[in-house]
Amino acid sequence: MTTTPPSADVLVIGWGLAGLVAAAEATAAGRRVILIDQEPRSNLGGQAWWSFGGLFLIDSPEQRRLGIKDSLELATQDWFGNAGFDREEDRWPRAWADAYLQFAAGEKRAWLRERGVGFFPVVGWAERGGYGAIGPGNSVPRFHITWGTGPGIVAPFADAAHRAEEAGTLTILPRHRVTELVVTDGAVVGARGHLLAEDPAARGVSTSREVVGDFEITAGATIVSSGGIGGNHALVRAAWPDRLGTPPEHMLTGVPAYVDGSMHAVSATAGAHLINGDRMWHYVEGIKNWDPVWPAHGIRILPGPSSLWLDATGKRLPVPLFPGFDTLGTLQHLRSTGHDHSWFVTSRQIVEKEFALSGSEQNPDLTGKDVALLLKSRLAKGPTGPVQSFLDEGEDFIVENDLDSLLEQMKWADEDDLLDLERVRLEVIARDREVGNDFTKDAQIGMLRSMRAYRGDKLIRTASPHRLQDPSAGPMIAVKLHVLTRKSLGGIETDLDGRALAADGSAIPGLYSAGEASGFGGGGVHGYRALEGTFLGGCLFSGRQAGRAAARTI
Repeated sequence: MTTTPPSADVLVIGWGLAGLVAAAEATAAGRRVILIDQEPRSNLGGQAWWSFGGLFLIDSPEQRRLGIKDSLELATQDWFGNAGFDREEDRWPRAWADAYLQFAAGEKRAWLRERGVGFFPVVGWAERGGYGAIGPGNSVPRFHITWGTGPGIVAPFADAAHRAEEAGTLTILPRHRVTELVVTDGAVVGARGHLLAEDPAARGVSTSREVVGDFEITAGATIVSSGGIGGNHALVRAAWPDRLGTPPEHMLTGVPAYVDGSMHAVSATAGAHLINGDRMWHYVEGIKNWDPVWPAHGIRILPGPSSLWLDATGKRLPVPLFPGFDTLGTLQHLRSTGHDHSWFVTSRQIVEKEFALSGSEQNPDLTGKDVALLLKSRLAKGPTGPVQSFLDEGEDFIVENDLDSLLEQMKWADEDDLLDLERVRLEVIARDREVGNDFTKDAQIGMLRSMRAYRGDKLIRTASPHRLQDPSAGPMIAVKLHVLTRKSLGGIETDLDGRALAADGSAIPGLYSAGEASGFGGGGVHGYRALEGTFLGGCLFSGRQAGRAAARTI
């Protein structure tokens, strides 16, 4: 018996934020949409659900209320100084950057507010740079935290999907793993692949890959929004560029295992041009999750500026590689040391004020929109509950009352016998001498004092400058830090409508891409570095562009 494959106007592969936005736009335009993913329905929303919910906005009301003077011109200067576009393949990434900056300075905030998205009133200052005016980094705070974090940004688009499903314009199919894009006469007309066994696993938990059948779906347009490669260490290492040194032997994973990059090869087989695969974004402030959800689950510390940062041997990192200043520069420097970890040496007072943890589950006050808990956790004395849990349970945290005891425990945790304890002692004592004076040659201390002029930092993100050995600020704390995989900055090359391009620059009929699969637009909208708060925004913008364009061309 021959059966006719299910069909739709638009097929969306991957139900992360970009896929949900694309599906919402296509159904809003009156198209019939099928949305598929290899995971159980418990994972609707993908990586975005797990995120801190940071969004890059330009000259927002939140910025203006805090006295921040931002502009499209300043943000453009920062973006292009950060991106370092220098390749022929950067034609479309440049165009996407210009378009995204217009979006972030224009309708982005109002578009989200119309969908019920709100923002925490204090704007964060991520990727501070510390170089010249046209070098990497944000000149001003632009990191707007979604009220509700990742689940808060996913919710309106997941709700739109549920409404469309009830209306019969959207079909959601879990456990569909694509192995091939169907090409007929040069056009992509759908996808085929394997049906995976049902799996009751909770969100984020690794699921079975048992194949129980096959499927084929036909569509007038197909949008690939399947994410990047951060959950696949083999692909991360294979793409690792020489300019970042050797890939770490040991890494933590900042995304669920399903972020496996499988659709990159499938798309390339159908003719899509993959570019900038060597551009990637990983963190160096990763800590082992004491309560893991997925394999090698790591959490990133979102650090304030005060902790002393040492490499694996105990040598202080060079200027301006201070906590929170230059993620990629710090990764590059630490890989040049040949060691996979580094250290923060800090105090409880700094940890209380400056340590935030990335992830929706690590911020129950913001995620749950719980004002009472927020006031208790962010403004009261003591660390947040999740940070305290890591202090109590995390194997990467060492807490001692004095420097000698701290050094002894650090040495015990130094499995490879790399630490020069006398160098660590020297660095701590020298740093503490500088804090004791109103004048300093220590650039980190100077930057810390300058940053406290910003009300947002002084209120919730920077501790008063003090000696690390000050008993009243103690106990002293050391944190062992690891490389944490996160984002692919390259991907499927696309034009501004999200149409996937072939190697000769022509659009592949019927094929679109959005989100991290497309390098968040164009095959690499960030260039070499990201300004933070731009990943979710890239999913929103590229998903919107692709969903609208696919709907128009049916």
